[in-house]
Amino acid sequence: MTTTRFAPSPTGHIHVGNLRTALMNYLIARKAGGTFILRLDDTDRERSKQEYADGIQRDLEWLGLTWDRIERQSDRLDRYGEAAKGLRDAGRLYEVFETPTELDLKRKKQLNMGKPPVYDRAGLKLSPEDKDRLRAEGRAGYWRFLLDQERIEWTDGILGDISIDAASVSDPVLIRADGQVLYTFASSVDDADMGVTHIVRGADHVTNTATQIQIICALGSQPPAFAHHSLLTGAQGEELSKRLGTLSIKDLRENGVAPEALLSLMARLGSSQPVELKTSLDELAQGFELSQFGASPTKFDAEDLWPLTREANQALPFDRVRARIDALGVPADLAERFWRVASQNITRLDDLAGWWDIFSQGAEPQIDPEDADFIAQAMTLLPPPPYTDATWGEFTNAVKQATGRKGKGLFMPLRKALTGQAHGPDMSEVMPLLQVVRARG
Repeated sequence: MTTTRFAPSPTGHIHVGNLRTALMNYLIARKAGGTFILRLDDTDRERSKQEYADGIQRDLEWLGLTWDRIERQSDRLDRYGEAAKGLRDAGRLYEVFETPTELDLKRKKQLNMGKPPVYDRAGLKLSPEDKDRLRAEGRAGYWRFLLDQERIEWTDGILGDISIDAASVSDPVLIRADGQVLYTFASSVDDADMGVTHIVRGADHVTNTATQIQIICALGSQPPAFAHHSLLTGAQGEELSKRLGTLSIKDLRENGVAPEALLSLMARLGSSQPVELKTSLDELAQGFELSQFGASPTKFDAEDLWPLTREANQALPFDRVRARIDALGVPADLAERFWRVASQNITRLDDLAGWWDIFSQGAEPQIDPEDADFIAQAMTLLPPPPYTDATWGEFTNAVKQATGRKGKGLFMPLRKALTGQAHGPDMSEVMPLLQVVRARG
């Protein structure tokens, strides 16, 4: 059974970079009829907040990325302790005491000697008496994983064949001095225990993957298949990481981006497939193939979301927007007509409010100086509301006969006077919705 997971830390709102990871893992599971796990990496007690955990779930639910089960790493601390004991007993976890300053000095010395800045495993040489002395000095021990210094190889689902020499990588710290288990360890234990078969994540995790493969093997499990997607840049290739806070799913939702638009873009961005609006996750899953994604940095431009949002919103059936239209105060007998007329002239659903304001309160007329006398004469020929489907044709014919105007010179000034807009819906459809006409004076 294919099992994937999305493992965000509830220390903030998830952004487009996180979504890319979540969506890829979700689509792999759904396409295979497998299991998708939401796993909250909440072992950082100081920074993890319930409000962020709730926000992550709310964002995923808005997008339709439903999970088969939810796990919280904070519920599994005993299991991490048990796994750590097993690794200690096997000689794969060892205690060290260097301070950050001491480690920095070691790295600088190695670099000055032309050597890679890899931890020298000094902790392995400490006797029990040495450790007691260090503790008496007020130092707290933390724990590193003893890597087998051999090549770690896997075939990456996106990057292809990867080979990393473990001798060029420092033994990773798995448990801090305060007892907090770190991501590399907790994630490995979880992936092993939960039977995760496929993991997609950012290319910045490649070195983590190498060490986690060894940790999972040391835990007695089979490593999953890994794939590392490219990192996102801005539209001009600039680093995006500093802007990700402004590209949170929460902010995009509140700004009116349609969920279908966001999913359609993120599911194809960086692949050889064109970005096309898909209205369901099943459609996205059917065409999803990791092999179609490249390794090069991928440009993300939030402006690309708006044409897709427009297309998605304009295609919505009336039943999907009925409650929103009712909330605007549109009379029930006009609601469906209002949606038909306004829907093709919006990008965001919030734009509906502007159109109803025009229809119900009357538009501020746009009258060019050269058309002022023409509009004044035309408005004397327009009866008061209510109007019908025939009103626009009858009105413009009367104005044409009275003024001699025709074509654009007739229709455009009248549209601008009645709606305050140079462009918009068919005026014969608009007239029955107009409750007030300010241009009539």
